[in-house]
Amino acid sequence: MTSLLTGLDGRARCAWSGDDPEYRRYHDEEWGTPLHGDRALFEKMSLEGFQAGLSWITILRKRPRFREVFAGFDPLVVAEFGSEDVERLMADAGIIRNRAKILATISNASLVRGMADGELDALMWSFAPTASVRRRPRELTDIPAVTEQSEALSKALRGRRFRFVGPTTMYALMQSAGMVDDHIDGCWRGTAR
Repeated sequence: MTSLLTGLDGRARCAWSGDDPEYRRYHDEEWGTPLHGDRALFEKMSLEGFQAGLSWITILRKRPRFREVFAGFDPLVVAEFGSEDVERLMADAGIIRNRAKILATISNASLVRGMADGELDALMWSFAPTASVRRRPRELTDIPAVTEQSEALSKALRGRRFRFVGPTTMYALMQSAGMVDDHIDGCWRGTAR
């Protein structure tokens, strides 16, 4: 399996971005870009939780609707969702209709609401490895599914009663939010930093 693909624009990209325009846009503009802010990281945590067992492109295509029905992932608003909201969400074909994941998102919002401003951001980023700890992966097979840091982040969040924050899910969040840089060596994004 090739680890890099060269697009019609002449840019070499991580092969997982494929030829889907939305996946390429996500790779080029978002994945691996440092993301900060409690609200933004709450959204990322929620969407990564919904992604568990599914492909990320499914979530990307549904993300606009997720943002709409989850009040822009404002944890202060989502924390107030009640049983009527749960039923409304379960009836919405525009999102992933998984009751456990919906309830976890609402519960997690309540936990974020109880944190000081910036605390979620500081907590998550405290588990980001220093740049000197890792080298840029040369092949897709060099990218782990779980790391010591993602296990520690997962444990810290679960210790605070967050749900759907397993170590694999948290590693995907760390990649997506730029806490680690897993762009393949030779990818234009990895060299554009």
